[in-house]
Amino acid sequence: MGVGTSLVLIAVGAILRFAVHVSASGFSIHTIGVILMIVGIVGFVVSLLFWSSWGGFGGGGGGGGPVERRTTVRERDLY
Repeated sequence: MGVGTSLVLIAVGAILRFAVHVSASGFSIHTIGVILMIVGIVGFVVSLLFWSSWGGFGGGGGGGGPVERRTTVRERDLY
């Protein structure tokens, strides 16, 4: 689940929880809204954790530290 999907779930959950005033028999619309918001928040946090481990804005991957660059030096044959 990506960041965008998580934000959509949070928005839909908030709409169902706070803006819809309908009573239905058998289930609660407000409870479904709360569940969608929780799933969206968990998905958002997990996406951010994986995003930082894969690089994100900081680049380099592996925890956001500086990238270690190695230079290979070869001797040149002299004729």
